[in-house]
Amino acid sequence: MEKFVIKGGKELRGKVKVSGSKNASLPIIFASILSGELHLKNVPDLRDVDTSCKLLTQMGFNVRKERSEVLVTAENSIKTEAPYELVRTMRASILCLGPLLAKYRKAKVSLPGGCAIGVRPVNLHLKALSKMGADIKVDHGYITAEVKGRLKGAEITFDFPTVGGTENTLMAAVLAKGKTVIKNAAKEPEIVDLARALKTAGAEIEGEGTDVIEVNGVDEIGKIEYSVMPDRIEAGTFLAAVALAGGEVEIEDFPFDLLTAVIEKFEEAGLKVERLSGKKVRVVKKERLKGTNIVTQPYPGFPTDMQAQFMAAMCLADGISVIKETIFENRFMHVLELQRLGADLTIDGNTVVVKGVEKLVGAKVTATDLRASASLVIAGLAAENTTEVYRIYHLDRGYEKLEVKLRNLGAEIWREKSELPY
Repeated sequence: MEKFVIKGGKELRGKVKVSGSKNASLPIIFASILSGELHLKNVPDLRDVDTSCKLLTQMGFNVRKERSEVLVTAENSIKTEAPYELVRTMRASILCLGPLLAKYRKAKVSLPGGCAIGVRPVNLHLKALSKMGADIKVDHGYITAEVKGRLKGAEITFDFPTVGGTENTLMAAVLAKGKTVIKNAAKEPEIVDLARALKTAGAEIEGEGTDVIEVNGVDEIGKIEYSVMPDRIEAGTFLAAVALAGGEVEIEDFPFDLLTAVIEKFEEAGLKVERLSGKKVRVVKKERLKGTNIVTQPYPGFPTDMQAQFMAAMCLADGISVIKETIFENRFMHVLELQRLGADLTIDGNTVVVKGVEKLVGAKVTATDLRASASLVIAGLAAENTTEVYRIYHLDRGYEKLEVKLRNLGAEIWREKSELPY
């Protein structure tokens, strides 16, 4: 086990480049099950990407990972099972279910694990696939599914816009017989990226990025060749880092148009975000920010994946901020850890009231999930003395070499072995 050690108080200055999107890479990697051949570029070097590649390898696919590229080809014999040992570490593993059913007519997938941020049931995935003709059973921690012949196109209406459910249904529909209409679909940019990747291989998809997606099923698709979009949550995390530590940073490969809600809230708080040419922004903090309220919403609203980082930034803002979480019911576990650094936070149901303090003071804190770990790291950049962040394996699931990027901006942060599971 490892930890981060951070000596706070250093302003951030210089340039940093945003890596490829984790949440776009994973579904596209699993989409290779449909095509049997994938060449994906701009893939971040992350634990979740490695887990996805291991899972495909275990199924019988030939997988090569070379720097920022992933190459997949299908072997003669494919196993249609995703075992607990791998799925338990990454919730996105459930995304192999739809492609396996569409291509190989059967699948056995362990119920997924991942971050402990809420229930996040997979029943919407299963309901959609059942409507497309799959016979699905859940028993002893596994989803067992099969279909006679091909999946059939259907009209699917989600109870709420589920990202994973939309992705699973979209991939299944690509090889289904007939037309599938997905209503109340999630609109996240990562879904748009998945659809664009599939269309490079011959999939017939319309409406991605809206709440109605239409897919005309085809008999087969060819090789997927695609370059993954930049990671909008990593980009937003760098905004939050400057908001806390101060300084001036130029961020490259910044997906400005995909972060409108986040940028507006940081600008409302007093952070200067200047759009430059060539997918770059300049972020400047000269004065203390002011308290600002947010409510998390599905895209294009303020993303739940930026809630913890924004809360950390508001801990040192002037005045009171109200943070309301509407997506996940258990996503305030970072609150107690931020309090250990001296933050004044009060939880009331799905709302946290943040009273800005004059300073944060370093302490030992524990990461509880991916985005919580990022909030603790950036809070440590602004805290006096030394902060130690434990269980950073959560952060390694979604941020590529974050400590290296922050060091290049002037932060004092490094990785050490942690003998005690604090």
